[in-house]
Amino acid sequence: MTAATTPVPVSPVPTRADLARNLRRDLARGAIGPVICAVLLVALLSAWVATGGAGTLARVRIQVSLAAVPMRAFTPQAAAAIGTATTFLTIRNLSDTPDELIAARSPIARRVVLTTRADPGGPRTAVAGLAIPAEGTLTLSPFGNDLVLTDPAPFETSGTVPLILTFRHAGTVTVEATVTAPGTP
Repeated sequence: MTAATTPVPVSPVPTRADLARNLRRDLARGAIGPVICAVLLVALLSAWVATGGAGTLARVRIQVSLAAVPMRAFTPQAAAAIGTATTFLTIRNLSDTPDELIAARSPIARRVVLTTRADPGGPRTAVAGLAIPAEGTLTLSPFGNDLVLTDPAPFETSGTVPLILTFRHAGTVTVEATVTAPGTP
């Protein structure tokens, strides 16, 4: 009696072509997910930009020069008796878009107020903003438009005073204003 033998299946040895084909198939399967995600992300970002969700770009550039905060007085005692400090600033709008100085602050002052005067000897009036025309200049001084630092800490022995200026379109600009002799820019 002879036992029936069942043939053992023999798997063929893969050829180089089979290995290359399998590798390409595996790479394609692995790449399809990230490619679909990238296409979807680009489509969503494009729709966001097209509907105005990304905002608009405006080239508003601001240049600040002649930044000075005069000492209130030559002696610390006399300076302490004066509750405000004035500034000298020249702000130039280098773009073709009008802008507006809408706020200012300084770590040495409790408050910084935007003011204007109708004439050099007239009273100061607090304002919500000071306009800077397109490609124009705004000059601040104690004799007209100005930034007034209220109840400042003693700064007369410092070399500079930091001023943080906020513009409607240009954003925030920080300036180190030079401390000068009383009444001088």
